[in-house]
Amino acid sequence: ARAVEAALGLSVPERALWLRALMAELERLANHLGDIGAICNDAAFTLLHAQCGVLREQVLRTGDSLFGHRLMMDRVVPGGVSTDIDDGGVHKVGALIKTVRGQLPALLELYDNTASLEDRTVGTGIVGNALVRQFACGGFIGRASGRNFDTRRDLPYAPYDRLAFEVPLRTKGDVNSRVWIRFEEIGQSLGLLEQIAGQFSAGSKIRCEINTPVAGNGGEGLALGEGFRGDILVWVDIDEHGRIRRCHLRDPSWFQWPLLEVAIMDNIVADFPLCNKSFNCSYSGHDL
Repeated sequence: ARAVEAALGLSVPERALWLRALMAELERLANHLGDIGAICNDAAFTLLHAQCGVLREQVLRTGDSLFGHRLMMDRVVPGGVSTDIDDGGVHKVGALIKTVRGQLPALLELYDNTASLEDRTVGTGIVGNALVRQFACGGFIGRASGRNFDTRRDLPYAPYDRLAFEVPLRTKGDVNSRVWIRFEEIGQSLGLLEQIAGQFSAGSKIRCEINTPVAGNGGEGLALGEGFRGDILVWVDIDEHGRIRRCHLRDPSWFQWPLLEVAIMDNIVADFPLCNKSFNCSYSGHDL
């Protein structure tokens, strides 16, 4: 949507920007919880898988309650968002933050104090800093290997330019580091959600008008955003009738899949699922 807005010169309502950030951090929360549980499940540690699954379900239900869809699909649209929330929705976000924040320390302790689990994740599936830099690999894969990049901070877009957060960083580049990056990003997302809920912009407008046809020969737009896997790039070329003439999408997985081959080298066959799930690349995203 941001690429289309850049091409058309649209000014998105302030409230819509906050709603987008709210959805983005809920999505990050849900997917990181799911990934941590799935990684542990691939090491036959089903207890943590189950507990992460319960928390993830609560995040998804909150998304459904707020936006009418568990995955909040089709809620971000050119010009803003398609669904608003009321004061009750803000309170639901606060209740979710309290629930996840209350249970997160126990999950961290369970992971950190289970020696048999860490025996499977520490030193497994290593990707070095030189390679992640060479491939411009982002997200938790890049940050677990010391590449200190996050679009929300380094190329900030609204409202992240007004929010305080840290970008977790590890250097060992193994499965364990990728798990810890997710844990730490969950904590950061909770802090971001708290700030968003506390600074929610007043006003009823959630989408601006889109006027077509576009004057002249249309326009081009470029946008980079931070998804839960890493940085997503979108470029669009819109013709004079307001129709998309050309489009290029670059999913984070483009620069992550090649490094999975490196990660699985010299590991036992039984560790392939751990390496693969710790990457959790998109099987369709690389083909966009």
